[in-house]
Amino acid sequence: MRALVVAHGEAGPIRFADVDEPVPSAGEALVEIRHIGLNFGELNYVHQWPAGAVHGHDAAGVVVRAASDGSGPPEGTRVAVGMAPHAWAERVAVSPASLGTVPEGVDLADGAALGIAGVTALRVLRKRSLLARNVLVTGASGGVGHFAVQLAALAGARVTALVGSPDRAAGLRELGAGEVLTDLADNKDRFDLVLDTVGGPLVAQAWRSLAEGGTIHLVGHSSGQETTFPAGALFGFGEPRGIATYGDMTPTSGELTDLLGLMAAGRLSAPVGLRGNWKDVDDAVRALFARKVHGKVVLDVT
Repeated sequence: MRALVVAHGEAGPIRFADVDEPVPSAGEALVEIRHIGLNFGELNYVHQWPAGAVHGHDAAGVVVRAASDGSGPPEGTRVAVGMAPHAWAERVAVSPASLGTVPEGVDLADGAALGIAGVTALRVLRKRSLLARNVLVTGASGGVGHFAVQLAALAGARVTALVGSPDRAAGLRELGAGEVLTDLADNKDRFDLVLDTVGGPLVAQAWRSLAEGGTIHLVGHSSGQETTFPAGALFGFGEPRGIATYGDMTPTSGELTDLLGLMAAGRLSAPVGLRGNWKDVDDAVRALFARKVHGKVVLDVT
């Protein structure tokens, strides 16, 4: 079968290859993949995976063989695959812990957009009550950012979205952002929670705008730059503030189910900024790296 595998060097980050058919264990379902969701991180840091390995974590498809131990969804179920290994192939063996059933009325392709981006946003925003709180989402035009703006607004937060340029602000107010900024220097609010996908100098800027008892959650570092705090910036009185890292790859089935339920109810939309065919994956990767995509890249497997 065909799959997208890791390619190191100038030919990377991924390439098509013929690979062996997966052999599910008793606790795995065999899923025929219809759509894959690309993420900046797994493509930008491809050196962390061995060359030739089937790549990717997010996808959506149909169960063609249920897990033989009786766990998980039955044959014929439409499923979203989230944070699962080796997902960018025509067929994959997946633990039910990484599957969410896609309800009727929800586009299967939208399920492929959830995975890393949607689950990351949901897990961070569940760390504390957000009702009437001030929340800052940096890199808000990306996949995680689009989900975070919507989910924070649903939870009753006052949401500020930070983007890199005015052309990347489109649609964020409609998703629930009360303010959309291109420069944090223009901000006068103090934030109770910051969900940061950018890293670099922006983290130090966000720290200056953090309220007492507030937390910055680091979920990405797309800037590729270092963070330097001025002398004394990390000292202060009042309720302690904090910076939290994020690297949670635990089972995602519960969060996928919750997110898909919000989609079915019309309360959450998938931020698909580029939809195409996986045969054109090289063009999609270039567009993603060039920051030309607002939201997620979803490709149809044919």
